[in-house]
Order: sequence, then C-alpha cells, then structure tokens
Amino acid sequence: MRDPFPLPAPAALKRLVEPFSSYFSLTTLPLHIHELLFATLLYTFIQLYVSPLISPIIFPKTYPKLNKRTKLNWDVHVVSIIQSVLISALSFWVMAEDQERKTMPWLERVHGYTPAVGMVAAFGCGYFLWDLMITTWNVSIFGVGMWAHAFSALTVFSLGFRPFLYYYCPTFLLYELSSPFLNIHWFLDKLDMTGSLPQFINGFALLGTFAGCRLIWGTYSSIWVFTDVYRAWRQGMITPELWARDAGMNPEMEAILRSQTGLGNKADEVMIYAAGRDVPTWLALSYLASNITLNTLNWYWFAKMIATVRKRFDPPFGTRKPDEKE
Repeated sequence: MRDPFPLPAPAALKRLVEPFSSYFSLTTLPLHIHELLFATLLYTFIQLYVSPLISPIIFPKTYPKLNKRTKLNWDVHVVSIIQSVLISALSFWVMAEDQERKTMPWLERVHGYTPAVGMVAAFGCGYFLWDLMITTWNVSIFGVGMWAHAFSALTVFSLGFRPFLYYYCPTFLLYELSSPFLNIHWFLDKLDMTGSLPQFINGFALLGTFAGCRLIWGTYSSIWVFTDVYRAWRQGMITPELWARDAGMNPEMEAILRSQTGLGNKADEVMIYAAGRDVPTWLALSYLASNITLNTLNWYWFAKMIATVRKRFDPPFGTRKPDEKE
C-alpha cells in the first residue's frame, strides 16, 4: 500500500538525515523523516497554542485558575488524547486497507516493508520524540520514570526503520485505545467531577479497553512477535531461496527469483530492503526484553488503575473513605 501522506520527503531533508540513518542502519527513515517531524511539530503546536487557546474557552471556570504546573499537565493531556485517537484511527485503517501487510508470511512480518506502515511508524515516533522533549525539559514535573518510558518507546519504535517488525507497528500502537479514557479520567478530576456518574462510566470503559487492547491483545500479539523473531534469528541471513520458501512460491517462480538480483519482483515492494539482512542477537534480545518489560508494566498498571478508579467511589464498588477529599 502506498504512503497516504500527501507529500514526499524533501530531497534536502533526506540527504540531511541519511548519515544518521546509515550509521544506525535505519534504512527507511529518510523516506519518512518528514512525517516524523510533521507529527512532532503538530503535537508541539497543539501543546503550545491550541490547548492554551481553546481550553479557557471551553472550561472558563477551571483552566484559567490552574497553576503553571497543572496547566502544563493539562496541555500535555490534550495532546495525548488527540494523538491516541489519531494513531488508533491510522492503525486500524492501515490494518484494514494494506493488502500487502495482510498477506505477509513470518519472514515478511520481520523484515518486510510497506510505505503505509512506514507512515504509521513515523507518526508514532513523532509523538514519542515530542514526549521525550517534554519530559526532558520538565523532568522535575514528570519524573525520571516518564522520561525513561519516552526514551524507551522512541528507541524501540525507531528500530522499525531498519526495517524490523514493521508489520507489528500498528498492532502495538493500538495500545493507545485506552489512552482517551485515561485522559478523560484525569480531566474529570480537575473539573471537580471526582466520583460522579460520568467518571464511573468512564472508569469501566478505561478498565475494559486497557484489559482488552493491552493485556489480551497485547499478550497475544507478543507471542506472535516472540515466535517470528526467534524463527528469523535461527534462520540467519536472508537469501532468495529462504524468502521464496517462506512466500510459498512454486518452482517456476522460485527459478525466476534466483536469477534476479536481490529477492525478486515481489520483493521490490515488500522485501526490497531485506536482502542480506539477519536478526542479530542484540536486536532480538533488546526488542524482546522491552516487550516483556512493557507487558509486565501493563499488568502492574492495570492493578494500580483498578485501585485508583475504586478510590474515587463509595463502597461497595469503591473504597473511598467518608473523610477523604479528592
């Protein structure tokens, strides 16, 4: 599937980033660097201008009275809720419409590339780059933990530009389906709606989407990632014969493939950057370790989330004490 972004990467920008992408083996980054920077600038513009302009109009009794620290948090939550809706919609759309992605066998799921998935990866990295900048400049507010999360997320998703596990990029970005409800929960607290019916309904939606997209869908997808990465690591360097066997080619097609440079005609689209690639041990271990860490954190956060939501409500469903003020 073609890249749906309306503009190609400017030649000057591609040349500027090529030394960096070559040094770190991020082969497809020059093709999508403009989308990554566009996303970063978009979220920065929303935080610095859109939220401060719109929020006091929509919430005139709340936003102007917030202190500087809480206003920054508010603006960051506005960015988060917009980003989570945007990236979830893009991920769903690409998963539904990208026919090349739908038919990828395991080797293509590890090393394959489609321009549309590259755009989704760029928008995801653009958000994580913005997040890293915000937490770096305001580490005293957001803490080292949030900074480390932003740095790790940017690093892991940037590995996709090798390309590596592009197939799973929209899969794991669907984690963001729970983020709108998490942000709404925060906003309701600031609007003095703690313990209200809207927060009660939103709490169920938050826990349901978090469990569904992060715990169930995320764990299921991680099993497939572990399987694909292990097979690719065991197979070693990609050869035309290996790719032909994985793609299920008949002998005639395989003969044509062997006679051509690289990996063949179909590879010109999906496996164009895969010739001679392998999955080094450091890459497999670092990616899988990050995946396991994130899944473990998701289970931990889910338990904390249940406790946090229940704290807003009275027994028997909640745990709020009579003298407790939210």
